[in-house]
Amino acid sequence: MKPFWLACYVLGFALLGIGQVLAGTLGEPVMRARDLGIPFDGTPGPLNAITDVAGVTVGQVTLISGSGKLVVGKGPVRTGVTAILPRGEQSVTQNVFAGWYAQNGNGEMTGTTWVDESGFLEGPVMITNTHSVGVVRDAVVRWRVAKGEADATGAWWSLPVVAETWDGWLNDINGFHVTTAHALEALGKAQGGPVAEGGVGGGTGMICNGFKGGIGTSSRQVELFGKGYTVGVLVQCNYGTRQNLRIAGIPVGREIAGLDPYAWVPSDRAETGSIIVVVATDAPLLPGQLKRLARRVPLGLGRNGSISGNGSGDIFIAFSTANPQATQADALVSLTMVPNDSLDSLFAATVEATEEAIINALVAGKDTVGIDGHAVQGLPHQRVREILGRANRLTH
Repeated sequence: MKPFWLACYVLGFALLGIGQVLAGTLGEPVMRARDLGIPFDGTPGPLNAITDVAGVTVGQVTLISGSGKLVVGKGPVRTGVTAILPRGEQSVTQNVFAGWYAQNGNGEMTGTTWVDESGFLEGPVMITNTHSVGVVRDAVVRWRVAKGEADATGAWWSLPVVAETWDGWLNDINGFHVTTAHALEALGKAQGGPVAEGGVGGGTGMICNGFKGGIGTSSRQVELFGKGYTVGVLVQCNYGTRQNLRIAGIPVGREIAGLDPYAWVPSDRAETGSIIVVVATDAPLLPGQLKRLARRVPLGLGRNGSISGNGSGDIFIAFSTANPQATQADALVSLTMVPNDSLDSLFAATVEATEEAIINALVAGKDTVGIDGHAVQGLPHQRVREILGRANRLTH
């Protein structure tokens, strides 16, 4: 039996409930962290999104239906799938140099052994919920077979990169509601321009630091040898505890009252979620250098208070859209690369964009009710401003 105060809290969410969740997916303007006056280091690109990297496209499918008691196979449903295509439609056949890194391995990103071995990312990066990795992976194979050309042996083979975080607190995760059609739709909808954030796509049912999490993105511009480059980051954040949340260096999570969705978990086991981070750049980097970029992602998480807990799958992949000739198979290939001694600005851009992308996901999150009345609070914007204002950490 839930305590009376908990029942009232859940009821309050339910009255807002589905309408608020749906509103966040229907194209209304979504607040971003800088709109609240939250300060960040570095210079963002025009969209402050991963799509600031020329050629990168993002497609998302959001699945929201039902309310009330969990009935496995029927709902409630709060899930989806997100697709990141390094070269847009050309991602079917034009690979990109890539490297990946796992800060903590309680999670999944398929295809990464071949990324390590070959140095290439072949096709898109897909993100969904934990129990939908298989169907999304198979959908990418279908997509590549349908759009690509067979190789010299007459057979097409593919090892797609598909990553996950767990949305089973809000979503009927064992109902397998993400289908092949949804994954193909996300791929088909991929486009440049602004990227929807918060409870959308693969991030629909995700929770971050005890608040509504999901998809977030950011970018940074750097100059190397007289030429401008961009680093873009997209996250699906579903990790962390409220007490550890820091924004602009301030431990805001400790000062925000409200129901922590995982309050029943012992404090030493509370960090049970995960985060997937995709880093894109147009700077000419080789696979080993891109792995080094991926290894800088945890520093951005650390700025926001992450400890990369035992139950968290913190898995990251970085790719470069430069050197498009690198996949040529019938001749020697000449490559361009940034010298290792000049990587620091790209390292900094990765850290900064990761930090901001996570906060953007939190700021975009809305109060959400899922299975069995499980309620998750969106980050309260005004309360955050009050806390940061007291610490003189607002830009406006």
